Amino acid sequence: MEVNKEKVLHHIQLAKKGNQISFNFLLDTFWGNVYNYQLSKIKNDNDAEDITIQTFSKAFDKIDTFNEEYQFKTWLITISKNVHIDFLRKKKSTISIDTSKEQEEAAFQVVDDAPSPEDKIITEQNLAKLLKDIKKLKPKYQEIINLRFFQELSYKEISEKIGEPMNNVKVKLLRAKKLLAEIIKKS
Repeated sequence: MEVNKEKVLHHIQLAKKGNQISFNFLLDTFWGNVYNYQLSKIKNDNDAEDITIQTFSKAFDKIDTFNEEYQFKTWLITISKNVHIDFLRKKKSTISIDTSKEQEEAAFQVVDDAPSPEDKIITEQNLAKLLKDIKKLKPKYQEIINLRFFQELSYKEISEKIGEPMNNVKVKLLRAKKLLAEIIKKS
């Protein structure tokens, strides 16, 4: 898929200002590149997905440092390589990203009020059918959907409950909503 460079640049600039729709666009546009790169390296679907989530979490946390003279995809793959190295170092332990109080506070500032197209599709569904569709997701995505939409927990509460940084929670939730919307469209 050929990506329109001007459109990507536009979304990067908006993401630097905290625009949630632009974060969604960047995640959707580049998820496959990072995920497939990792899958080719480690040959494990779950680990590749976890590293991809970590990659986008770090990238979105540091997006203001991205130099627009370079390719965004290359920047993401570089971050992904570093996350992969960390993963190999901590092979048996869980991957975690240290976030400072300032980073946590900055993550709270990301506006999450604009419903995405995925949100609209999900809310239009009959509850029984929606629950059946949610069960088609991987357990980690089922959990994050449940915590956010059924238990109505904040990002911070979810972060504390599952013991992961808030940016990971946001990326997982974006990914879960996209996958759920695709399942709903197919059925």
